[in-house]
Amino acid sequence: MTSYNAVTWLLDRNVEEGRGNKLAYTDTVRELSYGELQRETCRAANLLRRLGVRREERVAMIMLDTVDFPIVFLGAIRAGVVPIPLNTLLTTEQYAYVLADCRARVLFVSEALYPAVKDIVGRMPDLECVIVSGKNAYGHKLLSEELARENDSFATVATHAEEPAFWLYSSGSTGMPKGVRHLHANLAATADTYARQVLGIREDDVCLSAAKLFFAYGLGNALTFPMSVGATTVLNADRPTPARMFELLNKYNPTIFYGVPTLFAAMLNDEATKNARCGTRLRICTSAGEALPESVGNAWKARFGADILDGVGSTELLHIFLSNAPDDIKYGSSGRPVPGYQVRLVNENGGDVPDGEVGEMLVHAPSAGEGYWNQRAKSRSTFEGYWTRTGDKYVRDADGRYTFCGRSDDMFKVSGIWVSPFEVESALITHPSVLEAAVVPEADPEGLLKPKAFVVLRPDAKRDGLDEALKDYVKQKIGVWKYPRWIETVESLPKTATGKIQRFKLRDGAPN
Repeated sequence: MTSYNAVTWLLDRNVEEGRGNKLAYTDTVRELSYGELQRETCRAANLLRRLGVRREERVAMIMLDTVDFPIVFLGAIRAGVVPIPLNTLLTTEQYAYVLADCRARVLFVSEALYPAVKDIVGRMPDLECVIVSGKNAYGHKLLSEELARENDSFATVATHAEEPAFWLYSSGSTGMPKGVRHLHANLAATADTYARQVLGIREDDVCLSAAKLFFAYGLGNALTFPMSVGATTVLNADRPTPARMFELLNKYNPTIFYGVPTLFAAMLNDEATKNARCGTRLRICTSAGEALPESVGNAWKARFGADILDGVGSTELLHIFLSNAPDDIKYGSSGRPVPGYQVRLVNENGGDVPDGEVGEMLVHAPSAGEGYWNQRAKSRSTFEGYWTRTGDKYVRDADGRYTFCGRSDDMFKVSGIWVSPFEVESALITHPSVLEAAVVPEADPEGLLKPKAFVVLRPDAKRDGLDEALKDYVKQKIGVWKYPRWIETVESLPKTATGKIQRFKLRDGAPN
């Protein structure tokens, strides 16, 4: 079998093709050229070898989006070691669960995030070493000092294209996260399909991703895609607030901005930045995580002049497999299959459904993971041969466009007719008083399911008579049987770090 290491294609190729002095990353504090990044990843690989971490063994990463992230991630892959970036917003006990599950031998952690794990690192039986990115090592090893001790050359391990390269844990929108094992070839697969054929990424692009590197969407946005063409990436270690995003957009003038629906909506409605612009070179934006409401896409285009390419991806498939395209945009739709991917919609019996009927989406993908770690039954029910079951309900129109209806476990029937929570939510947020909305099923006194809405109101909303006004509004927008019978006002909605609404928490009675 021919050897293939993803780092050779992603990084070393750029240096060989003359981009060694070109800026690869800036995190607003430190900059790295492609040549410098190559040398630093060699030091990271040598560090792992010194620590005794062997090929195929695992290291965990709880790291902010700074230049240290690609150094560690790519350095591990160069050494044949499997890096596992973890959500930086988990609780201490969630970290304990994941670290025990993946059996990482080394943990790389950002200084600001160490307090979340300080009480558990001593009780992880497989964890032998903690390395801190920053200035305070908390009694452990400091990444900068350890890298400085190493040689900047390393013979890249001759791995194989179908060998596990890294793991990503699912975002946990329906429970505890699951470890998805991804292969060396999967990174190039996403770049050769979505990045090249839909996004049209170029060497002269400057990329800014609000979505973080620790999950699939952000990893493609800020690592795989720009490095696939030798572009430049701006990393943001801070929370992606509207003010922070506008600051970076105007300071660095990126050409591509990757966001999520909740952020685009917040940037459009934030009073403190109502006159802010998006730099002078922005040519395209992308959205994933949840379906982009039509009203948000139209408002963004009207204000900033740049389209948002709404798409659908998953941790299991690594990035976007269904998307609008620059010359083929219909807001409110998730678009068409990305070239290289095949899509089916099936009913409860596995049969294909016709246009206009709701079905669960299955995807034949070149970037699919090889399964979940330690969850054989779940792997079998998700990765069905060449097809991956997404758990999303969609409808396809006569033009071949797909429109999101909801998660399979979020959909419910009212009077025998399927109701999409997303459709009701999309109607609610077009009302001038509503900023965000989430809809779940609730049983009425007769035990029949009806929609219940949780809404976050705009600051200037008038509450008197609002519930009835919202019910009437939804009836007129999408149909009498779909309106929410109950409306509860909340300060915020429970979400994953990727911006997905955790409706299961609302069903369980925990709106905040």
